[in-house]
Order: sequence, then structure tokens, then C-alpha cells
Amino acid sequence: MLTTRFFHWEALKQLAMAKKKKAVEVSLSTEEKIKAAASMVFTKKGYAATRTRDIAEEAGINLALLNYYFRSKEKLFEIVMVEKMSKFFGVVWQVLESKAMSLEEKTGSIVANYIDLLNANPDLPIFILSEIRMNPARFASRVPLSKVAGSDFMKQIKKQRPDLHPTQFLMNLLGLVVFPFIMKPVLEQSGMLTEKAFQSQMNLRKELIPKWVKAFLKTA
Repeated sequence: MLTTRFFHWEALKQLAMAKKKKAVEVSLSTEEKIKAAASMVFTKKGYAATRTRDIAEEAGINLALLNYYFRSKEKLFEIVMVEKMSKFFGVVWQVLESKAMSLEEKTGSIVANYIDLLNANPDLPIFILSEIRMNPARFASRVPLSKVAGSDFMKQIKKQRPDLHPTQFLMNLLGLVVFPFIMKPVLEQSGMLTEKAFQSQMNLRKELIPKWVKAFLKTA
């Protein structure tokens, strides 16, 4: 009898744990669904024009459930923005500070990593441009540009081209990588490039941009 009760108790305990685990999984799934919907709506409409109701509808949930997970639009935007900022700028920090890589190697790594990142997250440039336009102070507080300015990468540029402000090089490099993704909808709508052709051309730019940059650095 005791053995039977023990196994019955164990079965109940395992069932309770399974239910709890499932509830946690559902909770996490709902949070991710809300964040994905928020990212889409914020990118499409911008922060000011977005309503929490829009996000709830995009996520396929009711407004009360959204408010349960994220108390306000401001809080949700902050979470989404931080994640996107981390993705967008986190790619290059280790490369910038590497002592083992040459300037040419760093350039190639930055280009390849950014193109891979933007191919996987094509909405990122528009999201960031929108944030810069709407709230430049908040954007600046999230992006430690002073860290970039003092990086080994910038010192290498200055050493190779002492006549050139390193920021000029950085702006050119990021422009060559990011601008095509901003223009992507126009290129596709005009018929100049299909989705597949765009992906192919961006992969080709992994080879082309470092060559263009190398030539730029040699220009006296």
C-alpha cells in the first residue's frame, strides 16, 4: 500500500512539474511573439504612431495579455531597441579591439559579419534610422561611440592614413554595407534586383568592399 501511494505521489509530482514547465514555455513563447510583433510594428509605423493595440493585433493576442507581460509601450520599445542595438553594434566590438588582426583583416571581418547580420535582420537599418530621427539623445546613450573612437581599429586607420580623420573611413565603410539594405525595397520594386539577386549581390560585396576600402586607404 505504501509503495502504491509513493508511486501515486511521484506521478502527481511529475505531472505538476510538467505543467509548470509547459506554462513557462508558453510564457516565453508569448513574450517572444510580442517582441517580434513589436519589432515589426515599430519598424513599420515608428514609435510615435504605434499603439499597443497594433502590437497586440500583430501578435494575435488580446491587449490585456500584452499589458500583463509589458506594462507600457515605452517599456516594450526599450526592450526591443536594446536587443536590436546589441545585435547591430555588438558584431564589431571584439574585432575593433583585436591586437592580433591587421586593419585589412578587421575590415573584411566587419563587412562579412555586418552583411550576414543584415541579411538575417533586414529591418535593422530602418529601425535604427527611425530611432535616430525620433530620439537622437536616447540613441546616443545606447551606442558607446567613444569606445569606437578609442579602439585599436581607429588607431590603425590613423597610422596608415595620418592625413585622414578615421571617422571618414568608418562612415564610408558602414555606408557601403548598410545603405544597400536601406535601398533594398526600392531596388526590388523597380525590378532592378529580385530578393534572390539582392542576396547574391550582397554576398559578392563581402569580397568587393574590402578591395575598395584597401584602394581608398592607399590614395594619397
